[in-house]
Amino acid sequence: MAALRALLLLSLLLAALQGRGQRPPLPRSLLEKVVTEGNLGLGELVGRWFLVGTASRCSYLAENSHRLEATAMTVAVPDGQSLAISTFTKLDGQCWEIRQRYVPAGAHMRFSVRGRGYNSKMEVVVGEADPRSYAIIYYQDSQGLSVKLYGRSSQLSDAIVDKFEQRARAMGLSEDVTYYFPTYGFCDSADDFHILDETEL
Repeated sequence: MAALRALLLLSLLLAALQGRGQRPPLPRSLLEKVVTEGNLGLGELVGRWFLVGTASRCSYLAENSHRLEATAMTVAVPDGQSLAISTFTKLDGQCWEIRQRYVPAGAHMRFSVRGRGYNSKMEVVVGEADPRSYAIIYYQDSQGLSVKLYGRSSQLSDAIVDKFEQRARAMGLSEDVTYYFPTYGFCDSADDFHILDETEL
């Protein structure tokens, strides 16, 4: 009887050591497989970028794809390590500015952004980029993943657009969930009543 009880305890101990009965590990971020441009410097991202396309399963994009507004962002590097982002877009014909701070998240060209709500954050990876022409940027939060194509001009070559669509497909985002933005009607500024400053969250 004592031997049987010892065998049972040993089985339980082995199961505990092997992790049986424990919660499965959290899924690894899809962004871990994104390769960044090793020789890209933060200073090369500074300036104005136009949002050309987005691949995302976001329901808002799906429901409002016919109402997308021209969107641009300006990038600054205020402290040599983080990115200060100002995004300009229209909502109901009114220009808005959304301010965010991308703080370094360990590896090269990987950042995190604090979001609204308790313990809310977004991971950002600047993937493939030619700082004179385009950048493919990956975003992931609790709602899912999106891949965005930014250009130094609002229109990019077919070769760059094809490359963006390939990178999106590699993340499981097909052309069915890829949306392209208007190439005219950009905002350059917003008045003080239409600034959403997420750096102060």
